[in-house]
Amino acid sequence: MSAAKADGIRGTTHGTAPVPLSVLDLVTVGAGSTATDALRTSVALARLTESRGFHRYWVAEHHSMPGVASSSPAVILAHLAAHTDRIRLGSGGVMLPNHAPLVIAEQFGTLEAMAPGRIDLGLGRAPGTDGATAAALRRTDTLNEGADDFPQQLAELIRFLDDDFPDGHPYRRIHAIPGPVQGTTPGGVQSAHRPPVWLLGSSGFSARLAGMLGLPFAFAHHFSAQNTIPALDLYRQTFRPSAVLAEPYALIGVSALATDDAGEARRQTRAMGLNMLRLRSGRPGLFPDPEEAARQELGAMEEEFIASWAANVVHGTADEVRAGLDDLRKRTGADELMLTSHAHRGELRLRSYELIADAYGLPTA
Repeated sequence: MSAAKADGIRGTTHGTAPVPLSVLDLVTVGAGSTATDALRTSVALARLTESRGFHRYWVAEHHSMPGVASSSPAVILAHLAAHTDRIRLGSGGVMLPNHAPLVIAEQFGTLEAMAPGRIDLGLGRAPGTDGATAAALRRTDTLNEGADDFPQQLAELIRFLDDDFPDGHPYRRIHAIPGPVQGTTPGGVQSAHRPPVWLLGSSGFSARLAGMLGLPFAFAHHFSAQNTIPALDLYRQTFRPSAVLAEPYALIGVSALATDDAGEARRQTRAMGLNMLRLRSGRPGLFPDPEEAARQELGAMEEEFIASWAANVVHGTADEVRAGLDDLRKRTGADELMLTSHAHRGELRLRSYELIADAYGLPTA
């Protein structure tokens, strides 16, 4: 892809990478570490990946999970914006049913004012947590209502971002600030930028909606690998050109961990699998260290779960990870790969991205 085609959505490839490479950060908190440690790692990781030519850095919204310190993406993104200069920053994503659309428009309008032209707004319709926590977030017991109303909530949010509710609409005189209304106020000067909206998904619902609206689409391959190709096919089949995109643009989230020693990658990936097993069993905790994971005596079904999970993590040496990512890109036709690396220690996560950048010959400054 040439630099002339790069914009707020499309990235530019570097080195021998087949497509632009990006980062998804869950701000992982390992056993024996604090949220402060994890957030410091996120700052270091954002600065490292910016220097190596990664296109964007997204933070995911999760709640009530001790091992994930990314419950407030907008707050974390503001912090990262203060420590970076070029890399795009965004949500991967904000769970729209958890929030009033006006609040999200205000938060991301503020982020756009802090880092003009660098903010993405990725939106999902899942709660990002268990049902009880979702009920506490939404102040309602009717959890399906938020997911079912997602298209209407999305339309409302985009109206707030563009400040274009029609005459007669009850929200016509309500404005998300910072936002476009400041440019039409006497004496006002407002940036032409506004965060591009992405739809996120792990099934066909958001794929179809993103296609119909002509929006970019991000698929969660890292935890729904069996649905990746069907969802991407559906997105491309239903895509309608829009003012945002003339043709489909889809990225996939990929769990990838490169280490100097392949054995360490296997140890960390088993710990990752144990972490997911606990989460799926309703027992979320801090990210376990590999020694703890090795000591665990598990049943046959639990071991099968961990093995299945590990099979969808691209892990090993830098060359092995590069080969795995290249193969995945060929199989899916993804326009961008967004890598998420999980490990017990922050320095291993940093080293993983450094090794992957070296394997693809990405810039060093």
